[in-house]
Order: sequence, then C-alpha cells, then structure tokens
Amino acid sequence: HVQLVESGGGSVQAGGSLRLSCAASRYLFSGSFCMGWFRQAPGKLREGVATIDSDGSTSYKESVKGRFTISKDNTKNTLYLQTSSLKHEDTAMYYCAAEPSSGGYCGPPFGYWGQGTQVTVS
Repeated sequence: HVQLVESGGGSVQAGGSLRLSCAASRYLFSGSFCMGWFRQAPGKLREGVATIDSDGSTSYKESVKGRFTISKDNTKNTLYLQTSSLKHEDTAMYYCAAEPSSGGYCGPPFGYWGQGTQVTVS
C-alpha cells in the first residue's frame, strides 16, 4: 500500500517561506521513481511545480525557478519543497506525487498522489 502524506502548509505573508514535506512509503525511495509537487488553485487546473528523478535531476515550473527547491531525503523517505519569496499567486493546494521513472523521463502522468496541504499567501 503506497502512501504519500503532505505537511507543512499554512498561511504566510507575501515574501515569506514555507517548507512542504511529503512522507512517503519506503517503496518509493527504494526503486527508480520520479517524484513531484503539483498545485491547484480554486477554479484552476492542477499544474506541475517541480519534479525530481531517482538520480536527483530536477525540473521546475518557470514561475517558481529561483524561489522553490525540490529535494528528497532517502533515509527519511521524505520529499521536500522549500519555498521562498512567496507570492499571492502561489496560493493553492499543494500535492506530492510519484510514478516509476521510464527511460529517463520524469513527468506526468503520476499514479500515486497525496491528499494535499494548503498554502495561502496574503
């Protein structure tokens, strides 16, 4: 049974920072899995924020480059998203997700999802 549980969301003023965590099943850290953070604001489609492959390579949505950092700790089975210089438009429910890597490709579709953690920037 694969689980992903997000935490670390909250309310913050513009310019502030939050570190989101995603505690995941050890299974997702023992093989070749692509993991990522997504977000969905009210009335908008879900969008990808950042991904990290099993080899540590990362990719980011253009609007968060330089402000967000995705990382993972294989010893703690945890995925992180460090956010900084938060803007009102970053307000959304943030989800972590995972999918087996395939031929060096790390991206949608993702098969495993968490329940989300809310980030509100005022």
